[in-house]
Amino acid sequence: MQKDNNPLMMKFDLVNAVPLGKDGFFLRRVRTNNSLLCGGRIDLPGFGSLDDKGRNVGFDIDLCRAVAAAVLNSPTGAIKFVLTSTEDRCKVLQQAEVDMLSRNMTWTTTRDAECGDFTWIMFYDGQGFMVRKDSNITQSADLNGKAICVVNNTTSKANLEDFCKKAGLTCELVTAEETSELFPMYDRGECDAITTDKSGLAAKFQSLSDPNAHSILNFTISKEPLSPAVPHGDDQWSDIVKTVLFGLITAEELGITQANVDAKMNDTDPQVRRLLGLEGSFGQELLGLEKGAIAQAIRAVGNYGEIYNRYFAADKLNLPRQKSPNELVTNGGQIYAPPLR
Repeated sequence: MQKDNNPLMMKFDLVNAVPLGKDGFFLRRVRTNNSLLCGGRIDLPGFGSLDDKGRNVGFDIDLCRAVAAAVLNSPTGAIKFVLTSTEDRCKVLQQAEVDMLSRNMTWTTTRDAECGDFTWIMFYDGQGFMVRKDSNITQSADLNGKAICVVNNTTSKANLEDFCKKAGLTCELVTAEETSELFPMYDRGECDAITTDKSGLAAKFQSLSDPNAHSILNFTISKEPLSPAVPHGDDQWSDIVKTVLFGLITAEELGITQANVDAKMNDTDPQVRRLLGLEGSFGQELLGLEKGAIAQAIRAVGNYGEIYNRYFAADKLNLPRQKSPNELVTNGGQIYAPPLR
């Protein structure tokens, strides 16, 4: 199909010759393919990695699985993983190579305009620093004149530049293209400190040759709201992904879990019954979803808290929710979903 050069006209998918920029395209593509194209990573334990059987696992991956389960109306709804580098994150969205990008990417206004539609903040993070305990670096001023490892083409690099300028520090930036390259550089002593999201520092901590010789400094230099994103131009698809994420959060608020979701079908609470598709509506039909779409997502991966604990609990990455923004708003945090009704 010929592509119209008028920028106001819809874009076209050159592979499937199906018009993009029109509601329903991605819903149809996922159902036609019987799987969801999930862009992600395999080098960051907790968010996206491979288990001992070679399966894609992680917080971000489970968000894709939840959407696939809801859209395909099955807890075994499939995803096809699309390995996505830091450099290619925008491109896979711009060219619709994925249905959904879930790769611990910070939501910024520029990325929202340039790359795709960010959906909802599912993890609140902030940028920090890791140093060797014997470095005598304990506060921001101690970083003056130091070599700091950071990944190119990231908010981490931009934040570091802003931080050093604002604090009047002379910082030597030692860069790599991927997180997987950066930590070995730091471990080899090619820099005095390493900086990225604090969750990323925690995720890579155990990969160091002597983890006990390092510590994460107790200050944060940025806001890093992490959100899945979808390609521009299909408002229905963006709404579907957001609604599934809302459903996972609401399920935790209502005490609906992967283990009890079927028993909850007998619950008399109208909010529970509406979320599980038993009575009333939260707009499923308008989005092209089945009544029980959220129930299928919960069967697949559990509620928000279950996903969080699966990867970030004390015996995992040890990222406590209590007194953190990643706690439910009802418990004093910032994880919040609009009413599903």
